[in-house]
Amino acid sequence: QVQLVESGGGLVQAGGSLRLSCAASGSTSSINAMGWYRQAPGKQRDWVATIYTTGTTTYVNSVKGRFTISRDNAKNTVYLQMNSLKPEDTAVYYCNARLIISGSSRDYWGQGTQVTVSS
Repeated sequence: QVQLVESGGGLVQAGGSLRLSCAASGSTSSINAMGWYRQAPGKQRDWVATIYTTGTTTYVNSVKGRFTISRDNAKNTVYLQMNSLKPEDTAVYYCNARLIISGSSRDYWGQGTQVTVSS
């Protein structure tokens, strides 16, 4: 079991920046990767970025060059630095942790944090 608590959302003008945090607790040693997803009103939840335990990072094309995912292993915390924000980035952002236990994967989710970008 892993518990995820997000923070850092808010209201920002277009072109501004926000940093989201996701603190993990519980069976953190079983985490294979952590990532961020987002869900805009009336739309499906979409993947945004992932960071693996190896340090490898991947991003959806629409945020490349603007968002940076990073982690602090000592704090079991993952961050999403979001720069040059656009109105289309407005969504609820969810932290995800993927655990690998006995060869099987399982996803855990945070409660979500609202990000609103005004034009």
